[in-house]
Amino acid sequence: MSTEYDVTETLDVKGQSCPMPVVKTKQAIDDLAEGDVLEVVATDSGSMSDIDGWAAGTDGVDLLEQVEGDGVYKHYVQKTD
Repeated sequence: MSTEYDVTETLDVKGQSCPMPVVKTKQAIDDLAEGDVLEVVATDSGSMSDIDGWAAGTDGVDLLEQVEGDGVYKHYVQKTD
């Protein structure tokens, strides 16, 4: 079940495929302040592993949760520094 986050900004990358969801997520997270949460909404199933891998290998971000439903994938990424 999805946890409610205090989402600072929502990034809609529906209809875009690899690597654009990750590229746009990085651009959006760079503009946020520490502690802010970015919700990324995608339709590319590959975004689940792509954003997970990007967050795991990137300092200053935490992947809080990923939710899949009805062909839409939501990713919650928090900027940590």
